[in-house]
Amino acid sequence: MNAIIFLQQPIYDIFLSMKAKMIKHISNVTKTTVFQVDAVLKLLDEGSTVPFIARYRKEATGELDEVQILAIRDAHITFTELEKRREAILASLQERELLTPELEKAVTEADDLVQLEDIYLPYRPKRRTRAMIAREAGLEGLAVWLLAGGTGATLTAPLETLFVSAAAGASVETEALKYLNPEQKIVTTEDALAGARDIIAEVLNETKELRQDLRDFFAKRANMSSRVISIMEKDAKAAKFRDYFEWSEQAAAAPSHRVLAILRGAAEGVLITHFLPDEEEALKLLERLVLGRNKAAGNRATSQVWEAARDGYKRLTAPSLEYALEKECKERADEEAIRVFAGNMRELLLASPLGQKRILALDPGLLTGCKLVCLDEKGDLLHDGVIYPLQPKNRVAESARIVQNLCRQFGIEAIAVGNGTGGREAEAFAREAVDGLRTPAGGVIDVISVNESGASVYSASAAAREEFPQKDITVRGAVSIGRRLMDPLAELVKIDPQSIGVGQYQHDVNQRLLKRALDDVVLSCVNSVGVEINTASKQLLSYVSGISARTAEAICSYREQHGKFMSRKQLKEVAGIGAKVFEQAAGFIRIRNAANPLDASAVHPESYPVVERMAADLGCSVSDLVTRPELRRKININAYVSDSIGLPTLRDIIQELEKPGRDPRAEFEVFQFDEQVHSPADLVEGMILPGIVTNVTAFGAFVDIGVHQDGLVHISQLADHFVKDPADVVKVHQKVQVKVVSVELDRKRIGLSMKGV
Repeated sequence: MNAIIFLQQPIYDIFLSMKAKMIKHISNVTKTTVFQVDAVLKLLDEGSTVPFIARYRKEATGELDEVQILAIRDAHITFTELEKRREAILASLQERELLTPELEKAVTEADDLVQLEDIYLPYRPKRRTRAMIAREAGLEGLAVWLLAGGTGATLTAPLETLFVSAAAGASVETEALKYLNPEQKIVTTEDALAGARDIIAEVLNETKELRQDLRDFFAKRANMSSRVISIMEKDAKAAKFRDYFEWSEQAAAAPSHRVLAILRGAAEGVLITHFLPDEEEALKLLERLVLGRNKAAGNRATSQVWEAARDGYKRLTAPSLEYALEKECKERADEEAIRVFAGNMRELLLASPLGQKRILALDPGLLTGCKLVCLDEKGDLLHDGVIYPLQPKNRVAESARIVQNLCRQFGIEAIAVGNGTGGREAEAFAREAVDGLRTPAGGVIDVISVNESGASVYSASAAAREEFPQKDITVRGAVSIGRRLMDPLAELVKIDPQSIGVGQYQHDVNQRLLKRALDDVVLSCVNSVGVEINTASKQLLSYVSGISARTAEAICSYREQHGKFMSRKQLKEVAGIGAKVFEQAAGFIRIRNAANPLDASAVHPESYPVVERMAADLGCSVSDLVTRPELRRKININAYVSDSIGLPTLRDIIQELEKPGRDPRAEFEVFQFDEQVHSPADLVEGMILPGIVTNVTAFGAFVDIGVHQDGLVHISQLADHFVKDPADVVKVHQKVQVKVVSVELDRKRIGLSMKGV
């Protein structure tokens, strides 16, 4: 046994060394301690989710929040991808017998992917190049002779070993004559020199230090420019890119939305784009880097090297670095756009819920009528039909009677109206129809406009077909509108986040990264609110920490067979829920009216014993701790600190006992658009109107003012002070007051301002 351990020890040491390097790297990138990084990675490796780690493992991580934990996870993914690429490069070099100790050291010590690829560039398998053809013709010696006569400071290792001593003043033509080779089509000295220049151009392009200096120059001095393709200038689809028909700005400072807009214009064949510095300035830098002091020599060898360098820059280096810079700008723009999209999605998902109310929902329609559904407190469908209160049929009185009768029959407490075509007219009709009617509790029946974005996606989805197999998509869409008013989070999780449209250029960004970010947001929102297991859909349950789609389905099946869950412990009876899944999920599950009041709270079952000890020490029940604040004030949490539970968790427990299962979302407020405004034609500059923020971008915020066309509050019009990030001022679904500053009916543009409003 000892011999086996001895043989494995070197491998184990290497593993520990690589792990230590990784942890230190992630620590530096995320500005967290190595202990925090190590703890997070261990927990993730054990199958813990980010919400679980942030909420229930604060002692282990030093109270890192979800953002910090995600940063560690993403840095680990990036590091792992870099290591995989490093391993692939080393394997390729080894297989082709190109791996020297020096090269292996350089590859192993490369800190990032750019540096790694620059080291690998001279050895990367490539298509047949002009330099390859020249080498096959025996011209490498001439290239070396020219380099020795013109420079020598920037050669890559393979050519340094071929260095010979050449007199700077020697005749270039005389030397070139030695390399004539008619069989290889080298029949004149110019043929020989041209081939040698091709070799030099490739060598300089693949010289790591030279590329890095030029890469730095591109990063600082390159411009992002665009111009319209002449034949597209008057094309209708080019109109949206008119601002970029002749555009130039520093690439490093270009904002996300402009980068993505220009690249989309190029992708659609409207624009020609470039990410390049001034060529004259670039060549001056190249001249200093390549020729150095030899520039003054003025000999023919130097001239040949410089001609090769210029050619190599224009033909090889500049296109390569331009592509790399464009990719870098795109990645930076993607990151910003995804950040904006994720922030908007969070605000939308955490929008205030109306709660469990009986709802009548209207999906407006003109020729086809308004689809109408009635829902009970749990969102179950009670009735569906169609009314025709709008043009062209205008059966207003008949439609009003139907609505009034349904409100009385089903005890309707609020009416949800989709904000699509005819939405404002349908809202006005509904408000007049129920004027004077009262809810069963004697209150007013509120009429509320609901953003129906994505409802059509849900209505055509497999989930909707499974829930309502006998109903058409119009009924399913109306149900979705009603449920979205009751609980936006529970309904929106059924829709692909990318279909909700609260981002900028969401279809242009990296879809894998976008999906990961949006999934993180949905997971975070669902678990921060908690899920009532006895009423939640399987789509909502599938976002609970630790619960997969299959497990969510198993929970719903168990519920159908055995009735309501009466305790969290009962979860363990569901197929697929073992100890690990229970650990991850239990704290985020809510069971109202359970025998144990902690089952309706965010207190994790693993902490029940300490709460029971608190109650026992005070001579009361756990229920008393929840209902009597004077008892909670007597608890000295320091007395309950142990190896398994620390002050962060104990503070969370006390906070949860004060309001068990509290919904973190804000209270619902009824909103109403200006009754005098229904279309853009009704707008007049200077009007002050109420609105709802529908989208926040890097350049401003879009606001719905009830005219079927969102207006833009440009970033410069968001506040009376300088605004760097619109998200610092406004959030999606926020209610605001705006002033109309411009109306362009032909371009369908409405300019708004929040300054001084």
